[in-house]
Amino acid sequence: MNKRNLIPIREYESFVSDREAAGCITLPEHTFEQLEKFLLLNRGRGDDALELMGLSARKGIGKMITAKNYIGLIAMNDGTMIEILPKICSKTGDGDSRVKRLVVEMLRSLRDMPYKSVQTAHVNVDRMNLFEIFIRMFLDEVFAIVKRGLQSGYKAVESNENTVKGKIVFPEHIKRNFAHKERTFVKFDEFNHNRPENKLIKAALLYLYRKTTSIRNKADIKTLLNMFAGVDASTDHEGDFIKCVSERNMWDYETALLWCRVFLTGRSFTSFAGSEVAYALLFPMEILFERFVALKLKKLLSGNEFQVSVQDRTYHLFDDPDKRFSMRPDIVVRRKSDGVIFVMDTKWKLLSNAKANYGIAQADMYQMYAYQKKYAANSVILLYPMTDMVSDKAIEFHSGDGVTVRVMFLDLFELAGSLKKIYTLLKN
Repeated sequence: MNKRNLIPIREYESFVSDREAAGCITLPEHTFEQLEKFLLLNRGRGDDALELMGLSARKGIGKMITAKNYIGLIAMNDGTMIEILPKICSKTGDGDSRVKRLVVEMLRSLRDMPYKSVQTAHVNVDRMNLFEIFIRMFLDEVFAIVKRGLQSGYKAVESNENTVKGKIVFPEHIKRNFAHKERTFVKFDEFNHNRPENKLIKAALLYLYRKTTSIRNKADIKTLLNMFAGVDASTDHEGDFIKCVSERNMWDYETALLWCRVFLTGRSFTSFAGSEVAYALLFPMEILFERFVALKLKKLLSGNEFQVSVQDRTYHLFDDPDKRFSMRPDIVVRRKSDGVIFVMDTKWKLLSNAKANYGIAQADMYQMYAYQKKYAANSVILLYPMTDMVSDKAIEFHSGDGVTVRVMFLDLFELAGSLKKIYTLLKN
């Protein structure tokens, strides 16, 4: 994969096929068709209502593919890599390097994913695409394992030996050694580094050595492969993942093995199908935004003043004849001094003055209304990413029967300042 095969795109930007169109990015016809087939095959998969990308057509332009909802990487079989970055508005600018660092920081909020322990300060994101950044993080984990020493394990071995060790396998011994009395066919346990965890790491290193275009990453992979010289590369990835053990002495391997699963099976946040795509590492921004904000807000508020619950399941919409339709607001905050409750939901959507009701979905307002009634909340708040398309930054809706829904905007590059405004509201 050469650098010229990397095609960056932002949310809400569009691809067109083999033609010039204002505000659009041109893809070769074959690549456009591959991407279209991939999107059609994965449309409506599972319970996730989000679309990977939007498919449409415009008079005079033809078919268009628009980035929406998901960010990450799509590697096509023709060698093209599409890097999708989120559309983020900020008072301080949104250069690609800042956005990449923010994306990696947001990925850390995902549970059971390898991103939660990453550090980005030493990663040169200016010269790396997301794929190379992910490789760098994996290599850092493997270097840490090598520094502490590869874990060994016992492996069952059957072999014709000159000395007796372990158990003699008599049927095989008689068959093989009738004319070789000096040899014995035995079965024994050998203690070595050739355990499934190390085999998976070596398989991932070999795979990434073929895929990386970073000189530094390639050199470091070569160094690590020398450290794994006595380890066989895994050829049955799923089988070896099943054999991995969760023991105290293997905890150092946890993050590296999560990376192995990402690289060897193409599983990022969710899985995608399609023979037209080599691999897809894609993440829904709705979930990233929700979990990132919840993590930061919980860290800010947890303490003596507030009790914070994420994805709270205290109430159902109906209680009779039994509990039905679970309510699960993103964030519920209880002020300890007086028990006052605040309910918040995050929505990854750019609001605009040009849209009816700023573009706020009616279903979201029904949801917030129900939250206020069930939780008897002092305030219910919708949290959206900052946008330059809304002039009024203090949006409130009053129902006339005691429900007020506030809309607040978060600057993800200056999140501490945005969260401080929320803290002030909750404190007062």
